[in-house]
Amino acid sequence: MKITYFGHAAFMVEVGGQKILFDPFITPNELAKDIDINSLQPDVILVSHAHQDHIVDVEAIAKNANANVVATFEVANYFAGLGVEKVTPMNHGGTVKFDFGKVKMVNAIHTSSFPDGSYGGNPAGFVISTAEGSFYYAGDTALTYDMKLIAEEFDLKFAILPIGDHFTMGIDDALKAADFVGTTQIVPMHFDTFPPIAVEKESCLEKAKAAGKALHFIEIGKSVNL
Repeated sequence: MKITYFGHAAFMVEVGGQKILFDPFITPNELAKDIDINSLQPDVILVSHAHQDHIVDVEAIAKNANANVVATFEVANYFAGLGVEKVTPMNHGGTVKFDFGKVKMVNAIHTSSFPDGSYGGNPAGFVISTAEGSFYYAGDTALTYDMKLIAEEFDLKFAILPIGDHFTMGIDDALKAADFVGTTQIVPMHFDTFPPIAVEKESCLEKAKAAGKALHFIEIGKSVNL
């Protein structure tokens, strides 16, 4: 699978001839200033929750690419109300089939509200299952024992986990989360965008190595294959 990072919590995963975009917060992010959102052509956009730093570019990208926005009932209907033509509302525990495989929505411990403060449903994560393997996108979350249920159902190739602390898990809890979901391969997200979530990468890498994990930092705008 090819994974491209666009900063903060925004990733594009290419699998099964499809492009899956997660939580695009790109245009306001100074660290991602060289990314042209008009060049992104996802087939599907998965949105974990309603906070601005996860949804700000969803409408523009979805309309430009005619992409299907997949999110909780509240978030999907919000974008439908903005004129996004393709939306797929779902909720926790549900699984939906797509051309690339299946998406199961799983629990996340966080908050969720739209930029105007209105109710944004409950936050979520996603487990994506494809012919090339399965992976977990945690979204913004604390460490939770619910993650152990993922390991019981799926054999993950890797997990995309927040490490920035303050608003989500930090690196120590992210390493525990990797144990819970049953993977040694971690792609970090939700770090460095703002001062409260800045991390020391070398320290994170040392902790991951000591825990027997591979921590794959991806430069913004760059891709890796996992």
